[in-house]
Amino acid sequence: MNTKKVIFLDRDGVVNKDTGYVYKIDDFNFIDGVFESCLHFKKLGFDIIIVTNQSGIGRGYFTDNDFIKLTKYMKNEFTKNKIEILDVFHCPHMPEDKCKCRKPEIGMIEQSQKLYKIDLKNSWMIGDKLSDIKLAVNAGIKNTILINSIYTNNQEKNLSNFVVDSLNETINIVKE
Repeated sequence: MNTKKVIFLDRDGVVNKDTGYVYKIDDFNFIDGVFESCLHFKKLGFDIIIVTNQSGIGRGYFTDNDFIKLTKYMKNEFTKNKIEILDVFHCPHMPEDKCKCRKPEIGMIEQSQKLYKIDLKNSWMIGDKLSDIKLAVNAGIKNTILINSIYTNNQEKNLSNFVVDSLNETINIVKE
């Protein structure tokens, strides 16, 4: 069976601007360069999977249906830009729930592995938080890029292979 190379992307802060518990289409603003970057990844033969913690569901700020509606909108916008998102996995739990799917736990990667044969050694994780980079480390994804954000500090920068200021900069890093 063929294996897939995947770019795993965090959502809030990587795909869209993170304004805190984003669940309304009107509040969903794509990051500059996200479509160009994803087109670059696709041209290199990567599939794209989004992995996102969504504790707002567990906290009761919004529902799973709200998340599904927003995800459909997001995927449609990618499709309009000639990008197919292979899948979107989310964790609806709060940190104190101690579930196996909340990053940095590897449950979302395990879910993706059950559905798709993924070559984790040649895949990438791109995120803006320590939990994204730790997810990659915990799951055996060796290639990591941290996007500088209000959440980053030197510990995260030392753990990640690369640190950039924007998703656009990843085009110079991710190669075949």
